[in-house]
Amino acid sequence: QVQLVESGGGLVQAGGSLRLSCAAVGDIFSIVSMGWYRQAPGKQREFVATITSGGSINYVDSVKGRFIISRDGAKNTVFLQMNSLKPEDTAVYYCKGQILLSGKQYQYWGQGTQVTVSS
Repeated sequence: QVQLVESGGGLVQAGGSLRLSCAAVGDIFSIVSMGWYRQAPGKQREFVATITSGGSINYVDSVKGRFIISRDGAKNTVFLQMNSLKPEDTAVYYCKGQILLSGKQYQYWGQGTQVTVSS
């Protein structure tokens, strides 16, 4: 079995920074990609950022220039450095992994971590 374990959420004032971490643990053959999504109250879950095993990176326009996604391949861990946070960044942030197990690709989600930005 594979689990995605997230950490790093919290409460921060507007303009502040937070760093999220997500570690994939279990019997993993390889990771295709890992990324972050978020869901604000009353809204649908939206894509935030993703990074592939080859290092390709994509961001949603609203976080470009403020958020940085990175990974530690040896530890199967992805990070999201969030700078210049705004109240509209408030949401539950979820880690998503596309992981290869026994020749097949599976999608996993973390449990979510709350990020609250006060004005």
